[in-house]
Amino acid sequence: MVESITNECVPDVLAVIDEMNVSSESNLIAVLQDMQEHFGYLPPAALQEISSRIHIPLARIYGVVTFYAQFHTEPRGRHTIRCCRGTACHVEGAGRVLRTIEKELGISDGETTPDGLFSLETLGCIGICFLAPAMMIDDQYFGNLTTQRVGSILRTYGARSCLHE
Repeated sequence: MVESITNECVPDVLAVIDEMNVSSESNLIAVLQDMQEHFGYLPPAALQEISSRIHIPLARIYGVVTFYAQFHTEPRGRHTIRCCRGTACHVEGAGRVLRTIEKELGISDGETTPDGLFSLETLGCIGICFLAPAMMIDDQYFGNLTTQRVGSILRTYGARSCLHE
């Protein structure tokens, strides 16, 4: 399980800010990206420290964080599954693929497994329509999916099916 990060993250936040030589709002997105890469998400204590050090109102920082889909304020799984819901994938069975992932892992779109291993999200298109239906796990693409193949792929990443517990 991913543990919540509190004020003990402040030294790491300061190190990232100092390393980037951040002094203005113009570096905000880059700082947020580095923080998220470091922690896996953007903990509240990190956002507060960024606000204090760069002199940007916390509300403005949260405005940026909530506007861009790349940022996450909750812990994410070690592996991110992106299930394509584009037209080609929809026609070829993306709904079955998504339902299989949800059943195998016991989570829905936007959720993370309790063990912190997987986060699931759906996207409008992942750009490999000729391999529909398709999904990604981290940076790896998988196409021509069947429900059986989805289960097999998830197990190679360490999934223990909720269907068999």
